[in-house]
Amino acid sequence: MPTVIGASLPIRVPAGSDPLTTGMEGTTIIARDAIARDGGQKMKTLYEAKATATGGRNGHVRTSDGILDMDLSIPKGLGGPGAPLPNPEQLFAAGYAACFDSALAYVAAQRKVKLNGSTVNAAVSIGPREGGGFALAVRLEIRLPEIPREQAQELVNAAHAACPYSNAVRNNIPVDVQLA
Repeated sequence: MPTVIGASLPIRVPAGSDPLTTGMEGTTIIARDAIARDGGQKMKTLYEAKATATGGRNGHVRTSDGILDMDLSIPKGLGGPGAPLPNPEQLFAAGYAACFDSALAYVAAQRKVKLNGSTVNAAVSIGPREGGGFALAVRLEIRLPEIPREQAQELVNAAHAACPYSNAVRNNIPVDVQLA
């Protein structure tokens, strides 16, 4: 069985299960300071967001602090009513764009580069997988005005290496990162 390193002790989980989410007898493991899937890098938890969904894609989501509290709707492209409500792909796109822009600011500050008006546009696509189920793909378009192109590309590459969203999806879904 693989081992997940928990906050205070290793937790053993059955082979074939996801050691970061599912534990013995279907219980959920809260894997603080867990070993990440990207080569065994250890992560120390600095912040944890919690959300609850009910009713799936045509349901409701709410964060534990109530800041995000909204209904969802399946878009017409997925056979839904297309109500003027958000969907999970929009929420993921917004989170990824914001996180990547913060990663840009972080790596720019490390290099003592001043960013003026950086923008990140994220597009998240969903579609059927060849082997069944569904998959996502992401396209990021980054604008770094007033930064020479070569330096901007270096910042984008460094941000992609630092961004938690990029690290979470790396080698799992296609992410096309484009400097505009």
